[in-house]
Amino acid sequence: MAVRTTLTAIALALMAGPAAAMSLSSTDFSDGAAIPVAQIYPRCGGQNVSPSLTWRGVPPGSKSLVLTMIDVSVQPSGWSHWIVVDLNPATAALPHGLATLPAGARAIAGNFGDAAYDGPCPPNGSGLHRYEFTLWAMPAAKTVIAPDARAADVLATLAKTARAHATLAGTVTR
Repeated sequence: MAVRTTLTAIALALMAGPAAAMSLSSTDFSDGAAIPVAQIYPRCGGQNVSPSLTWRGVPPGSKSLVLTMIDVSVQPSGWSHWIVVDLNPATAALPHGLATLPAGARAIAGNFGDAAYDGPCPPNGSGLHRYEFTLWAMPAAKTVIAPDARAADVLATLAKTARAHATLAGTVTR
């Protein structure tokens, strides 16, 4: 119950923050909709193709951007599928099927152990899972995230330091 309370507190802090000016969208799925099969992890029948992501409203003075993709339905602490740090704040999009990160950006290993996009793959019979893609505007040019960090800890750290954020959520049911 304490972990669920922690995740709820993080979600409330995110909603209360200055995120209104930033927006995040995709041509592959809309906010709250099902994530297409192309974006699903291969073990669950997909092609593991990263979705297109476009954003705007990054606050002036931001030094870098961080992108996270977290399955917030996994208890007790979420499951990280994609963490990209040190994106140039002038970057406005990542294309569908991203093959190479923009110059200077780097991926951090998520919970599957890969430093790359790992699509949704909830266990059979686990019901509806919510995947949150969040773009964080950071005050520093470099962001340090341990490769073995729990998803809830990553979110809590970013929520404390980010200047603003925007979230796009998709779902997968198994």
